Amino acid sequence: MIIFSKKDKKEPKNLKEVLAILSKLKESVDNTSKELADFKKESQKSLQKVELIRFNPFREIGGDQSFSLAVLDKDNTGFVITSLYGRESSRVYSKKISQGKPSHPLSKEEQQALNKAMKE
Repeated sequence: MIIFSKKDKKEPKNLKEVLAILSKLKESVDNTSKELADFKKESQKSLQKVELIRFNPFREIGGDQSFSLAVLDKDNTGFVITSLYGRESSRVYSKKISQGKPSHPLSKEEQQALNKAMKE
């Protein structure tokens, strides 16, 4: 990568030097464009959509200690994690999501988290 800075105060003296600078600049722009295209392609699979729904599944426990968390990529593929908090025990469940479709039936809260995440 070629970086032009203020330290390079030397002005081109002729057309040949101008063309050399333009050639280096074109090469730099081409490299940057390729890197940007590669980054865009890779980032589509990164987890980008996140939604958290807190809720209370048991009447005797307050505070919305339970939650469903949906985490998806650009194509709505990812997972939903649900934690059910109880006084005696807590349970954690995960369900795979592939292109917006769950691997297992979703609870009301899981579906709500998934729907909100897909709207992002």
